[in-house]
Amino acid sequence: MNWNAKPILHKGTARIAVSFERRNEALLTIVTATPDALWSQSKKTWHLPDTAENRNRFGLTEATGKSVLALIAPQSQRVLERFVEQLRLMGYSHHTIRKYRADFGDFLYWIKATPPQECDAEKVRSYFVHCLIEKRQSEALIHSRMNALKFYYVSMLHRERFFIDIPRPKKPHKLPKVIPVEIIKKLFEQTINLKHNTILKLCYGMGLRVSEVAGLAIPDIDSRNMQVLVEHGKGKKERYVNLPESILGQLRDYYKEYRPKHYLFEGADGGQYSIRTIQHIFRESMKKTGYNRKVGIHSLRHSFATHLLEQGTDIRFIQELLGHNNIKTTLLYTEVSDNSIRKIISPLDKL
Repeated sequence: MNWNAKPILHKGTARIAVSFERRNEALLTIVTATPDALWSQSKKTWHLPDTAENRNRFGLTEATGKSVLALIAPQSQRVLERFVEQLRLMGYSHHTIRKYRADFGDFLYWIKATPPQECDAEKVRSYFVHCLIEKRQSEALIHSRMNALKFYYVSMLHRERFFIDIPRPKKPHKLPKVIPVEIIKKLFEQTINLKHNTILKLCYGMGLRVSEVAGLAIPDIDSRNMQVLVEHGKGKKERYVNLPESILGQLRDYYKEYRPKHYLFEGADGGQYSIRTIQHIFRESMKKTGYNRKVGIHSLRHSFATHLLEQGTDIRFIQELLGHNNIKTTLLYTEVSDNSIRKIISPLDKL
């Protein structure tokens, strides 16, 4: 099957765009397993970091340009390595380490040859102004970059008062995107592949994050007590969730057909199934439902919580099932599922 790889510039960063036919599942697995592989909705293609390893993997010539991380001043490269080492020693997740590395690396690239330990609060403030005004980055991205720099200056250099005069941009108050029950039914009907269908049903039926369903191991499934142990939850917090009775027979059929060895869902190489692949499966199946609202796979988790609330489930039980530390996070679902407010009739309808 045909595919194509070419260097691109995406949001000021050197990347490699990889295009291929949708049914090329072998290449999809390779691409999505590559660290920091992202899907561009605007370009309708996958793109990866422009590194020597990725160029070699996809048959491109040696790069004439380099990624931002490769362009960091030599004296700052060791600082970045030490930064990553510290994150690992403190037990941060692979996802957080990768994100913080990219965020801190962008700052190191911006300051050029200036040693980061010599930067004062005003210099760091100027960087965030640059991100906000010149690069027009979102509030969420700036918050992430602030967290990375705060880890370096406060946790590593012990400058506790460094960020006092640097305000954080106000985040927009966004409500969870919930998929209607009838659309979720269509989603499962349109997902013919047994493996894919089982993955999506577990995401919705147990309110799992995509990383949690990808990290499920066979011993985590306790069919006798109808419970599932979620070991790879956010913040490395374990919890038990209920296994839906309706999925038990399908799970057994799936196991007999695919014979996974360790993880419940495994890729072609036998390792953990790619999160990017699961996200891709969700997107393709949602297209077939005809639902035109833009939602991600995390909306299945939002829908799980909201539909439980509408069934009368106590909010404290929902908090436990979702693994939320703070009840305020769970209470957000009351803003999208308040049936009492929905029953209020507008005075316009009384005319």
